[in-house]
Amino acid sequence: MLFDHRTYTTRPGQLKKQLALYHEFGFAIQRRHAGEPVLFLVTESGPLNSYVHVWAYKDAAERERARSALQADPEWTAYLARSAEAGYLVAQENRLLVEAPFWTVKETVKLESKG
Repeated sequence: MLFDHRTYTTRPGQLKKQLALYHEFGFAIQRRHAGEPVLFLVTESGPLNSYVHVWAYKDAAERERARSALQADPEWTAYLARSAEAGYLVAQENRLLVEAPFWTVKETVKLESKG
């Protein structure tokens, strides 16, 4: 399995605006092409003003097909233009990750309250 881990950093004070923009104009489009994300998180400590999302693919070929379809989608292109015009983002980092040889991702994760 291949994981596409992306971190986006916004200008201070602009995180909520960027997330609202993405939620309204980008998230559904990306899900249409890439499926459901494994994670979508906002940083609470460390480098602030950033968010992370992780998408899982069977392999590099599946990722390439999904990314190509996304980039060719006129709605996605329109979202990218809106995002660029808003100017909330200052950095993007992308990492492709694979499972360690002794561990595999479980299909579901259940969190239990410890309180």
